[in-house]
Amino acid sequence: MKNKYLFIIVIILVVIASVSSSKKRTTYFNNEEEKVKENIIVKIKNKDNTVNNIELEQYVIGVVAGEMPASFNDEALKAQAIASRTYAVYKMNTSKGDYDLVTDVSNQVYISKKEMQEKWGSDYNKYLEKVTNVVNDTKDLVMTYNGEVIESFYFAISNGKTENITSVFNEERDYLKSVESSDTNVNNFMKTITISRSEFCNKLNINCDNIVIKDIKYNETGRIDELNINNKVFKGTEIRKLLSLRSTDFKINVGDNISITTKGYGHGVGMSQYGANEMAKNGSTYKEILKHYYQNIDIVKNNV
Repeated sequence: MKNKYLFIIVIILVVIASVSSSKKRTTYFNNEEEKVKENIIVKIKNKDNTVNNIELEQYVIGVVAGEMPASFNDEALKAQAIASRTYAVYKMNTSKGDYDLVTDVSNQVYISKKEMQEKWGSDYNKYLEKVTNVVNDTKDLVMTYNGEVIESFYFAISNGKTENITSVFNEERDYLKSVESSDTNVNNFMKTITISRSEFCNKLNINCDNIVIKDIKYNETGRIDELNINNKVFKGTEIRKLLSLRSTDFKINVGDNISITTKGYGHGVGMSQYGANEMAKNGSTYKEILKHYYQNIDIVKNNV
């Protein structure tokens, strides 16, 4: 009988040890999983072609600082943080080279702490705290469409509407359709530049004896789809690139010199940063801002 009790006690101890060991392994795994999540690494290519590894949330701080005025409303900055993080994760998921993103406008602008100090001057501490807080408040949040992380394009100022992605990138994205945007009263909404006739003709590679502009075709957002200059047909996006214009909503006036007036700033696809700030000033939350500019998206925790 004594041996029987001893056997039962041994069995109970074995079971307790097994459960305890299992709990420890589970806890260890969960801790490791959380640790990995906290240290998602982005590979960024700098202007000098060096590649740095940087933790995702620190990267997002540098992008928000580089892409949006830190003086903007917190809700607009939160929307920017999520758009920036989403774009980074999208690029990480689709990159096939030695790096995920570059640090300039080819992808999204990232600046270092030193560059932030140069940009913000005496406001450095205040703005760094503000930007860090909005990034922390939105930690891990990304946008998805049908369960997939979206390509979250954004730009500075619209002409009153955002652009359909097909007009700019010749692609289809159901979440990147044109919507109204309240940018028309912001500073620098409209800008006029003047260049010489010779510079205009050289950049467009046209004969400069007599400049004739005709057959201007506008798309549904009021931007120029294509036009004919001296019997040469150009896409609006092509003219913007060749003449370094702020947008494809432009008007060309021919005189002794060429003056060109543009409305808005940027390619026009996705979220307007100044429009987001106008929405925030009028009481919209970051969720409302993002769901306005990106249609039928969900805002979820990143599961990378």
